Amino acid sequence: MNRKRMVEAMSFGRLILAIHRWVAVPLIRAIFDDPEDAHIGGLRLLKGLYRFGLHPRERGRPDDAGDLETKVFNHTLANPLGISSGLDKHGEIPTQLLALGPAVVEIGGVTPSRQSGNSKPRVFRIVSQRAMINRYGLNSVGAAVVGARLRQRVREFAYAQGYGIGQDAERFVLDGDAGVPPGSLVKGKLLAVNVAKSSSTSDGDIEAIGRDYVMATSLLARYADIIVVNVSCPNAPGYRELQETEPLTMILTGVVNAATSIDRKSKPAVMVKVSPDEDTEAQIANICAAVWDSGVDGVVVGNTSKLRPNPLAEGKSLSEADAAIMKEQGGYSGPQLFHRTVNLVKKYRRILDHPLHGQNESQQTQLQRAKLTPKVIFCTGGVDNGQQALEVLNAGASVAQIYTALVYGGVGKITSMKQDMRKVIGKSLESDVRER
Repeated sequence: MNRKRMVEAMSFGRLILAIHRWVAVPLIRAIFDDPEDAHIGGLRLLKGLYRFGLHPRERGRPDDAGDLETKVFNHTLANPLGISSGLDKHGEIPTQLLALGPAVVEIGGVTPSRQSGNSKPRVFRIVSQRAMINRYGLNSVGAAVVGARLRQRVREFAYAQGYGIGQDAERFVLDGDAGVPPGSLVKGKLLAVNVAKSSSTSDGDIEAIGRDYVMATSLLARYADIIVVNVSCPNAPGYRELQETEPLTMILTGVVNAATSIDRKSKPAVMVKVSPDEDTEAQIANICAAVWDSGVDGVVVGNTSKLRPNPLAEGKSLSEADAAIMKEQGGYSGPQLFHRTVNLVKKYRRILDHPLHGQNESQQTQLQRAKLTPKVIFCTGGVDNGQQALEVLNAGASVAQIYTALVYGGVGKITSMKQDMRKVIGKSLESDVRER
């Protein structure tokens, strides 16, 4: 694409994304009182537009410059931004989300079998704070359904690329012979699948809980670049105890074994998603010990929080309506969590890289650790702009994921964040040149 056409495409793209943010998003909210209904309506709209090639997407191929590239799990990612789980719980729109410009899309959480989650209403907006509270409770169509959708997506890709249809074409793509990651199906991008336990499984039966995660992984890992083990959902019972060293090590070891046993040349990476509320040195050290001992590849730092932060800006009072919503049960997400997330990433980076000697692990494990690949950190929680994304990356994360920022910012949020990042990096380089 020549420079003139690229500029025209980017200008048109900015117009479309601005219309979505300032017209489409408020319109959807006006039509649907319940945020969950608005979410479903937006998802259906994306699916419908995709059928006619009218879906919102990043224009102008700005990532081709390579200025935001980063290495993760032996992949070169086009940029260090991602979309967290929750937006596409059931694996319905991974392609549409990847088109918005992130390098990582995480779908799910997916449970072994279908479950309805908590009763409605279960999603609440705090608009003045650009924040949300949800207590979905891991509603899921189940791993078999999501796995079938992802498999169909691979076969449709194979057919569209001229590789044929059926098992041979599917294997060709999954084994990497198509030149794209087998999950995302897009060069420079990865698809993560978040797996969780069944709500019906007894909280005290760790072996049964472990089987839940292994079953979901076995059904989904073939079509994923990353499996994310969710042990931190604040809206379903029995999750907090899973972050203790012994049960967590057992669960993660089972998932790693299941992921490495799939019938595919390359195996998906495995990460564990941890709670922002487990933030003491001892709690983090326990989790990090399980990460190293199980062979997991990395940690997704953050999830929604049971805690309720002070309003932004500092000293501002909430309206009566928003104050009432803050009392709702569920996990909180929004920009108020950002500083906690940065501090949490720093703690995990430090403890993963420099474990507490003599605590929670044997000397033999410590000696082996020095020879192993450093663990990767993704982070999610309060990141709302490109400057903040750079801050969490500098704190030790490899990818900054967003969820609530996308809900409020519209489909152009990822693109605008990357523009922010490029401006900040450019100013920093100019400053370095002047100082020389």
